[in-house]
Amino acid sequence: MAKRAALGRGLGALLGDAAPLKETREIHRMVGNNPAAVTEIPIDQIVPNPWQPRAEFDQEALEELASSIRNLGIIQPLTLRQTSPTSYQIISGERRYRAARLAGLASVPAYIRQADDAAMLEMAIVENIQREDLDAIETALSFQRLIDECNLTQEAMALRVGKKRATITNYLRLLKLPDEIQKALKLGKISVGHAKVLLGIESPQQQLKLCDGVMRGDWSVRQLEQKVKALDRKRASLTPEEEDLPQLFYDLAERVGRHFEGQVAVHRNHKGGGTITIRFDNEQQVENLLNDLKQ
Repeated sequence: MAKRAALGRGLGALLGDAAPLKETREIHRMVGNNPAAVTEIPIDQIVPNPWQPRAEFDQEALEELASSIRNLGIIQPLTLRQTSPTSYQIISGERRYRAARLAGLASVPAYIRQADDAAMLEMAIVENIQREDLDAIETALSFQRLIDECNLTQEAMALRVGKKRATITNYLRLLKLPDEIQKALKLGKISVGHAKVLLGIESPQQQLKLCDGVMRGDWSVRQLEQKVKALDRKRASLTPEEEDLPQLFYDLAERVGRHFEGQVAVHRNHKGGGTITIRFDNEQQVENLLNDLKQ
């Protein structure tokens, strides 16, 4: 189970009294000029990469990220190349840089790289991964850096750090969780087991709601699994009238339901896909539907 210090309080309490990550961050200890260390860089000393392949950034998404940064700080540091004593160029993280400017940050956390230190960087990151005091998010960020900056495949990483490829994949999946959940995991408010269960849920809003439930109710991983199964059963039983769906879904349920005494459930997810569930009492009902479709 996760540490109990703040359980029973929920995400609101967690985000309300915890300092932003930029104030509590010690993702990698600083040792000399260790390129795996994180340092705060004045945002006015940073310039975008002129070879950035991404030409446009969604303004609404940037505003949302800026709002998150105001509350949580920057979870994943930028990677910069120092071009002069007071100037840095972005290697990766321009979206975070733009959002940080919108959020009004004076500085941002960053890894600083020299142009020719790829091998040194790789060794430093691998050494950090092998430390026992890294939390799951720190480890996941380190794996992601090996992919982004050292061009290592998951197979190559597995050989470097002595872990199974499936283990590396599971760590990287944690970075797909909403920032609030990553922070809860980083601070020990939920366990990796909880996080794995939450990854099986499509809706970020539902993930956050359940994460809040874990912390407020001190749920075990098993209890969280049961909550998720209960939600799945509830969604499977919804009819179109119980969901806010376009008219065509109502028409579909009505047309098909003629042959099955209304035993039809339609569900649509946030991506536009979904499922149609038909419960039939006998083969004649199925045959009637087929005849209807042929006509």
